[in-house]
Amino acid sequence: MKKFLWFAPLVGLVLIACSTVSMTGRKQLNLVSEAEILSASLTEYQNYMQTAKVSTNANATAIVKNVAQRIAAAAEAYLQVTGQEADIQNYAWEFNLTQDPELNAFCMPGGKIVVYEGMLNLIGNGADRDDELAAVIGHEVGHAMAKHGNERASQQLLASLGSSVVGIAVSGQSTQVQQAVATAYGLGAQYGALLPFSRKQELEADYIGIVLATIAGYDADAAVTLWQKMEAAGGGSTPEFMSTHPSSSSRIKQLQKSIPEVKAAFSGAAAAAGVSTPSSSTPASTTTKKTTTKAGTGFKIG
Repeated sequence: MKKFLWFAPLVGLVLIACSTVSMTGRKQLNLVSEAEILSASLTEYQNYMQTAKVSTNANATAIVKNVAQRIAAAAEAYLQVTGQEADIQNYAWEFNLTQDPELNAFCMPGGKIVVYEGMLNLIGNGADRDDELAAVIGHEVGHAMAKHGNERASQQLLASLGSSVVGIAVSGQSTQVQQAVATAYGLGAQYGALLPFSRKQELEADYIGIVLATIAGYDADAAVTLWQKMEAAGGGSTPEFMSTHPSSSSRIKQLQKSIPEVKAAFSGAAAAAGVSTPSSSTPASTTTKKTTTKAGTGFKIG
């Protein structure tokens, strides 16, 4: 029995380090301080931006920033209304569109949002363009709001350090946290790779994403058509955006089940929270030009 005594403090720490995702009530592991995760994530984001090529398409960039700003405002409105206004100070929002053909997007802890041109090309330039983009950005902000980055970094620490994580959690050795965040996000040399979230986290981000999109005044039904496009774009392979958990029929069914409930609960929340409704100041016809794409959307950035 003595050889298992080392395990007791580790179990105790894990129990103490549990927190709750407010929008879903799910318990999660949280071994890393908010300050450390924000610092480490900012470093990874800055490293990424040093090598990434920012889009030169002003109209496409405006589309992304317009939708992202509304999703960010919806996130802050939710935090304010639910008594979590202290968390708002942790977000220093930035919105970027980068010249990358991959079907990808991410939001780092702290609100650094990046959308790849490849994702905007997939979405296309139809009437539901902004709604589908809101589903993408809402999903990624959902990861940030649910502190999935902290959770994943905590799991990395726990897996790599074993019982010694007790001492590290107490002393707050930021080098270990930095390594955990870098490993979790896979940014840097392999920049842009999404955090390998678990299925629970992915479904949770889906749910939070449609809540944020609804609060921001977008049509949450677009999340379903978005994932259908993602599946079609795979062509037998898995797009980077879905590399961990492909958009299976079960995932789409879960969205279809949740959307009516979310609409009933949050439709009209935009006005109540002071979030302005989406505008059509950037017409679809002026932002992209016609071409042929694998997914058949018929539009491409540039």
